Parts: sequence; structure tokens; C-alpha cells
Amino acid sequence: MKKFLQNKKLLTAVMIVFVFLAVLGGSVSLRNKRNTPFLIQSLGNDVVAIGSKIVNVPVSIISGGLTNVDQLLKLQKENDYLKSQVTDLGQTKARNQSLEAENQQLRSALKMKSTLTGYQPINATVISRSSDTWSDLLVIDKGATSGVKKNQAVMSNGGVIGRIIEVNAASAKVELITTTDKSANRFAVQATAGNGKQVHGIITVDSNGNLALTQVIDSLKLKQGTRVYTSGMGGNSPKGLLIGTVAKTTRDQFGLSNLIRIKPAGEIDDPSVVTVINREAAAN
Repeated sequence: MKKFLQNKKLLTAVMIVFVFLAVLGGSVSLRNKRNTPFLIQSLGNDVVAIGSKIVNVPVSIISGGLTNVDQLLKLQKENDYLKSQVTDLGQTKARNQSLEAENQQLRSALKMKSTLTGYQPINATVISRSSDTWSDLLVIDKGATSGVKKNQAVMSNGGVIGRIIEVNAASAKVELITTTDKSANRFAVQATAGNGKQVHGIITVDSNGNLALTQVIDSLKLKQGTRVYTSGMGGNSPKGLLIGTVAKTTRDQFGLSNLIRIKPAGEIDDPSVVTVINREAAAN
């Protein structure tokens, strides 16, 4: 015991432990008995709480800002994707419309091939059409090597749209029936009146750019909707090719003959597939 008391380091350590346990026990006892913490403890708690708030506010703002930026980036991505989808849909719709129109013209060409007995149809594709001669000319991808010849009738979608005026080896130029060229080789046509008689005339273009049946010497009037066909008197144009239907009948400016406006049966505005009627091939 005497040695223990003489060991100052060990005695100091024991006393420190004893004091610590006494203070800890007293603090626990006082805390259980008091309704409020000590002033120092309270101040410490408040400082910690206020410090936590000060730190949390900018952290929350920065975190919220980063979240918003991330959401904006995601929205921008979705918006760009949706825009691309809308563009693709528009292109697909336009492509489908073009394919539907071309399909319809091909169907008409096949149907016409089965009904035009005695003549050999030559199917071709339109490869060029100038804007300054839109109502006058177009170029097709078939020529002399395919049997195309000058003055042959050209049809699209079941109706006559013009005739061949120039032939090359692998292409040909088509003059449309809507041409305003006064020297154009016009189609001779005929139609059946209500009493069964035939009315003959020439297809021309009036001052408004509309097809008209002129030089009609018959006094008979054609009813609206009457079909007008080629008469077979115009060179290489065979008889019985549909030109169009009667839209309206009036008198010319001199009052001498009927002026009959014709609604074209063929696809003149935007033909993509045409059929050249080879009349001479059938005779061989």
C-alpha cells in the first residue's frame, strides 16, 4: 500500500478516473432532475443548430439547382427527340403520298394495257420537267430503242396527257395537251351526243389555260359528264383513247360554234409514270 501511495503517476490516474466518474454521474443525475439543460450546453446546442441551418441552406440551393439543370437537360433531349420524330413523320407522310400516287398511276397503266387491244403500250417514267415549260413539256426515260416514235400519244392515269414530239435513243420529249403553243399538233376527238350521234372537234386550250373542244360544226350540245375520246384521225393517235369529260358547253366569241370545256382524265399536274401508245406495233 505504501508503494502504491508513493507511485504518483498511478495515484494521479486513479484520481482522474474517479473525478471523471463522479462528474459524469453528477451530470446524469442533474440532467434527469432539470427541465432545461445547462446554459453552456444550451448555447452549444443552439450554435450547432444555427450552423447546421447555415450550411444546409446553400447546400439545398445548390442541390436543387443541379437537379433542375439535370431535368432541363433531360427535357431538352426529349424535345429534340420529339422534333426529330415529327420531322420523320412529315417525311414519311410525304413519301407515302408520293408512293400512293405512283401506285395509282401504275395500276391505271396496267388496267389500260389490258383494255387497249391492238396497240402496244410502252411504260415510261418522267425524268425531267422544267418550271418555265411546266404546262408544255416533259421528258421520259424511254426512246427509240424502246419503240418510241414521234407523234405517238402519251397517257397517264387512264387519260391522254400529250404526244411525243422529239425522240432520242434512251429518252423522249412529250408535248402536253395543255401547251399554249399555237403550232402544236392538236388531237382530233369525238364524243357521243344524247341522241347517239357523234360530235367531232379539235382539242385546244382557251385563254384561261383550260382544255376546250372547238371547231364543233354539229349543232348538237354535249351534256356535262360526256366522255371525249380520240377519233383516230390524228396521225399516230389511235381511236378510242380517253381525253376527258365535258365540264361546260358555251358558244364561242363569234357565236358560230360550240365551245366545250373539257376536264382532263389524265394526270397532267404531276405524272410520274406514263404510257406511250405504240400504234404501228400492233399492225405487224
